Order: sequence, then structure tokens, then C-alpha cells
Amino acid sequence: MDNPREDQQQDVHELVRIRLDKIKELQREEQDPFAITKFDVTSHSQDIHSQFAAMEGTEVCIAGRIMAKRVMGKASFCHIQDETGQIQCYVRRDELGEEAYTKFKKFDDIGDIIGVRGEVFRTQKGEISVKAHEVTLLSKSMQILPEKYHGLKDTEIRYRQRYVDLIVNPEVKAVFVKRSQIVREIRRYLDDQGFLEVETPVLHGIAGGAAARPFITHHNALDMDMYLRIALELHLKRLIVGGFERVYEIGRVFRNEGISIRHNPEFTLLELYQAYTDYNGMMDLTESLIRHVAHTVLGTGQIEYQGVSIDLDQPFERISMMEAVKKYGGVDFAKVATLDEARSLAKAHHIDFEARHGKGDILNLFFETYVEEHLIQPTFVMNHPVDISPLAKKMPENPEYTERFELFIIGREHANAFSELNDPIDQRERFEHQAALKAAGDDEATDVDEDFLNALEYGMPPTGGLGIGIDRLVMLLTDSASIRDVLLFPTMKSLPNDK
Repeated sequence: MDNPREDQQQDVHELVRIRLDKIKELQREEQDPFAITKFDVTSHSQDIHSQFAAMEGTEVCIAGRIMAKRVMGKASFCHIQDETGQIQCYVRRDELGEEAYTKFKKFDDIGDIIGVRGEVFRTQKGEISVKAHEVTLLSKSMQILPEKYHGLKDTEIRYRQRYVDLIVNPEVKAVFVKRSQIVREIRRYLDDQGFLEVETPVLHGIAGGAAARPFITHHNALDMDMYLRIALELHLKRLIVGGFERVYEIGRVFRNEGISIRHNPEFTLLELYQAYTDYNGMMDLTESLIRHVAHTVLGTGQIEYQGVSIDLDQPFERISMMEAVKKYGGVDFAKVATLDEARSLAKAHHIDFEARHGKGDILNLFFETYVEEHLIQPTFVMNHPVDISPLAKKMPENPEYTERFELFIIGREHANAFSELNDPIDQRERFEHQAALKAAGDDEATDVDEDFLNALEYGMPPTGGLGIGIDRLVMLLTDSASIRDVLLFPTMKSLPNDK
């Protein structure tokens, strides 16, 4: 029985062979399709469409990829795709000359990159086009683009071959244009608020600033292991100690953990720190920043995410973690006095915990089990237990909890912020507790960072700190279901022939 897929593959291989033969023939005729080093582009397709009234009858030079081609006797049509969109080109033998027109018909294939010099006009059917006076083959495509009407739908191939995905799926390119606009508006907003953008090291001697498993590498010249950073926090707070009052960084961080629709081993994080404010100031800043980005990039604060309406214009709800667990889980941790009581509650609710978990850890497990999925509209969850917040300042009125919040939208964490711990004695105790957890087998616990403690001993002012996952924010604002849809080149498992 015939296999249609195998037949299709054989057809593709044959078409690739034909294109290779064309390249060889052109090279034999000293018309190497890769020899051109420059083509002066004067206009893009979108310019011509939007400014047709002013450009009609003028000569332009456009360049791009052939996405469709209809060859006829004395005249042909092709659609050229450049960075801004597509435009039709009308190619006539009488305009190009016999030899050039024959070359265009024979050698220029769908997928090839060409330059066209010609006149802007409108066809009899009303389509804005360019009447070619000259066509130059700038680069030959050996591969065959996916068939027009089926496109490139296989997500695995789309992520692995993003370059093809961008060529044939215009909506994909639109997402990444929007991502760039989102990052630009974040920078503009923070710059206007007096923040200074800085850069801190990617290679760290100690993996700190978050609870995560790091990637480990080795520096040969120094003969020492180093870590790809898991957060930006500790170096940025050193700058607050040094006298900067408002700093931020947008950078890649790396966590050696699982991959899912929400997680990639490397991702982009915004962290900012502001002296003389607290987590309430960070809540106000976070809400204002996200609302600003939505309005400047999307033109609205009313967005849709996977069929769910999200209102970014209404004041974001604020609720403590303890109140949220009571509201959605029916358990009042205000009445839980001891670790044994917390463990008994966890067992009664079939929540698994580990021997190392404290009362605060168990509260967080209840939160993850009962609360997160309900936080659809923007919600600040505040006052996390100190057990899970080693870098946050304790609440003066209740030292088992901290001045910390996480922002949840559509059941996902989008931001994390503290009133930053600036007591070096308290910080040392918490680092040492983390080090003990690490020694007991917790891969996400951190070591004691002596240099950071030394910095705190010089004095850090009261400070508010904030981290926002750029990728998740882009997912939200572009209605993207997976983090891989907003990463140009997501981390993928190697294929056998990649090794």
C-alpha cells in the first residue's frame, strides 16, 4: 500500500535536487545566486500599500522572499514578502527583455530572495503592485517552503525551525514584534520614573537570589566551578548599598528545572530595586507598569487570554496568603499554632509534605493546592511565611510572615516582590538555615553569600524590590498558550541526528 507521507518526502527531495541543479547551472554561467553583496532597498511593502496615493507612478526598489508565483507566456506575477508584509510584482517580458524574463521564469522559485526595481501602480483588478523594470536574484532557496494552505502547523517543527515558522506564519512574527514593543515600553516607563538600567554578571560564584536549581559550569583559568545566575537580585541590591536609589535590569536567567508550557530553562526576568519604599510601593508600581504597557502596546486594558476576559484597568485585588487559603480552602492558619498541627491538617487534606517543611511551607502547599487556580483577575497575594521568603523583611506585627507579595493573573504568578531584608544579622541566620537545607539534600536551597552579607553590613536603606517574568507577561498580552510561543528559540530536546 502506498504511503502518502513517503511519497511527499520523495517529491520534496526531488524538488530540492532540481533547485541544486539550478544553482550549479547558474554558477556555470557565472551568475552565482549568492554573489550579490548589496541591494539598495528604498521602500517596503507596507509603505507602498499605506502611501499608495503619493507613491503611484514612482520608481521603488523592494526586496524580499517570493511567496507565490504565476508564470504565463509574456507576463507573470509573484508576491514578495519583506519584513512588513507582502506586495504583488508584475513581471513582463517587454519590460525586462527576453533574456532576463526567461531567467526569471526558469530560475526564480518560491522561497528565493529577489530584489525588484519598478513602478508602483494598480492592476486592472485593483491590486496595488510593482511593475518590474529589473529583477535581481539575491539568494537561492534550496529548501521547499511548507505548502501555502496547510502552512507549518506541527508545533515541534515550528519551535525547532523558527526561521521557517516566521516565514510562513505571519501571526508568529506579529507576536515577537509585540514582545519587542512590550520590553521597550517597560524600559521607557522605568526610565521615566527615574530608574537606571544596569548590567550584572551572568556567571556567579554562589547561586543565590531565588529558590532554584542552578546550571553549573567550570572556569578553566580560575579552576573554579561557577553558576549561571538564577536571579538578578543580590548584585542589584549591592548597587543600592553603593548609593544608587533606583536600578533595574532586564536579563536572562537560568534554572536547571523542568520544561512545561510555563517554564523554560532560560528565561527573561525584570528585576528592579527602589530605595526608601516598601512592598506597598512595589504593588503600586507593578499595577501601574502593567497597565501602562497594556495600553501603549495593545491600546486597551481589557484583554482576552485563551477565551477569558481580563480587566487590567480595575484596581488589583489585595489579599494575604493566609486569608486566601481560608477563603478558597476553608482552612484558617491563624489558628494553627504549631508545626505538628500544620502537619495534621496537611494529612487530613491529603497534601504531601517533606520532613524539612516548616509551618510556613505547609501553608504555601495549601495555597498551591486550593488557591492559585482561582486567581484569574489580577490579584496581589501578600504576607508570605518567612519559611519561604529568605530575602524578605519580616512583618513587625507578625514576625512569622514577611512583607512580600506575588501577583497572580489567570492562576499564574507574574511578579514577586518584597520589602527587602536589610538586617545583616537576620540575613545571615536565614542564609545559614538555607545552607542547612542544602546540606540535607534540598537542591533549591542557597549557600551563605559572605560578600552580600558584607555589603549589608555597610548599611542598605529600606528598599522595595520587584521581579516580573517577561515571558509570562508577553504570553498574557499576546494571548499565547505556551511560553515556547513567545521565545524565538525555546530549549528543545536534541534529535538523534543533532548529536
